[in-house]
Amino acid sequence: MALAEICHTLNLRDRVISTKYDAFIMGIVNATKDSFWEKSRGGIERALQLIDEGADIIDIGAESTRPGAAYVKAEDEIKAIVPIIEAIRAKSDIAISIDTRKKSVMEAAFNAGADILNDVSALEDDEQMALFAAEKKIPVILMHKRGTPENMQKNASYSNAFNEVDEYLKSRVDFALSSGIAKDKIILDPGIGFGKDLSANLDLIAHASELLGGEYPVLMALSRKTCIGQVTSREVQDRMTGTITADLLSVLSGCSLVRVHDVGETVDSLKILHALKNSGWSVRGA
Repeated sequence: MALAEICHTLNLRDRVISTKYDAFIMGIVNATKDSFWEKSRGGIERALQLIDEGADIIDIGAESTRPGAAYVKAEDEIKAIVPIIEAIRAKSDIAISIDTRKKSVMEAAFNAGADILNDVSALEDDEQMALFAAEKKIPVILMHKRGTPENMQKNASYSNAFNEVDEYLKSRVDFALSSGIAKDKIILDPGIGFGKDLSANLDLIAHASELLGGEYPVLMALSRKTCIGQVTSREVQDRMTGTITADLLSVLSGCSLVRVHDVGETVDSLKILHALKNSGWSVRGA
């Protein structure tokens, strides 16, 4: 099977951004105290560090979605997120993504200078979110999950994970389009680790770029997750190598964005890939 066409540009509301790598690198800033990887927790300092390391996009969230986590009030998310956006905007025009399910949070973030909506509910949890994104011409990341973070791992097996995720994301894309969101503003996320067992996760990592026939950019967000630990027998603090390997293979198969904790190391891996491809190298069988 030929490699999928990787998206090297993204259309934001007011500008087009590009990446010099084979995928956009989205650096994670968790403005929470309970995110599963403690070194991702932080605020302004962490965001500026990830920019210096070479991130293309900064993804800020103030509501942990790790298994077992409880939802957070909108006002608490806003208080945590907006000062980080304002501090970034004082120094950089980097694209900023907001990890939220709530329209009020996204509106406050947008007004502060955010560019992209990363919605783990795929526009399901807040009925006003889709119309707001359409009106403001905000790119949206639509993710598959089952249930809520509190209960999602209680129903994690599938008869055919790829088909079920594909069907769900198609329904959410149809909803987004019918709400007025342009096709070139839609990004897919298979939701690695969100209500999925190891078999389902591996199936999706292997075939994510084929979702919806490869018509939309795909975000791979698997940094240091449980499935990496299950394969490598490593604890979260020792999963960087496994994550970078899986991300690199995802990019080779056609994924257009990787959401990572370890930006500098991911940059290095994609620099090697870029150099090899420029030298004439290609994947055997592609």
